Amino acid sequence: VQLVESGGGLVQPGGSLRLSCLASGFFFSDYVMGWARQEPGKGLEWVSGFYMNGSTYYADSTKGRFTISRDNAKNMMYLQMNSLKPEDTDVYYCNAGLRYWGQGTQVTVSS
Repeated sequence: VQLVESGGGLVQPGGSLRLSCLASGFFFSDYVMGWARQEPGKGLEWVSGFYMNGSTYYADSTKGRFTISRDNAKNMMYLQMNSLKPEDTDVYYCNAGLRYWGQGTQVTVSS
């Protein structure tokens, strides 16, 4: 199983980024998928994800600003992040099946 995130970077407050997660090594469409973030030395926060029935979850801190999507044909999951705030600065991780993790991609929101 391999999960590879991309799309992180430095952005000014109010800006946007789109994270991508490329999955391989498992039957992607069968897995619940999600995004979590973690600041070094702090706990993991679930940002957004898909339930088994395909409905979506968003943390209160990201509702209305972040949009999760997936393309099962391409084994890809995305996180569109708009109206970014400095407190969104974290390492963002892709998760599959509440079990597998990517290596993370750094998002920094700063002027």
